[in-house]
Amino acid sequence: MHVTRIRDASPYEAPGHFDMVGLRLQGFDASPSENFWTGLSHFLPGGGAASSASPVEKVYVVLSGEITIITDDGETVLGPLDSCLLPGGERREIVNRGNLPASMLVLMSYPNGKAA
Repeated sequence: MHVTRIRDASPYEAPGHFDMVGLRLQGFDASPSENFWTGLSHFLPGGGAASSASPVEKVYVVLSGEITIITDDGETVLGPLDSCLLPGGERREIVNRGNLPASMLVLMSYPNGKAA
């Protein structure tokens, strides 16, 4: 078992994100996970991520606040403990339209199928 305490989680830069702090919980340099990584994203009001797509599927779980996910099919507001699966290649935009910070758990496989 590999434990990452929140006090020891390292911040990471997420391309295309703004007014957001990401913490690496598992995978990459945080743990020896071989198949996926997990991050915790804290979005300030007005924060988010520009529209983009990645080749791997991802799961978002909102822990607090509200996050709006915008795809080519429309907009969906996720609240605490709501989750969504975005297939690889699906474009998405993220925005916190609320007046409070929002926190979201992010789970993704590695871009090339395994840790670098």
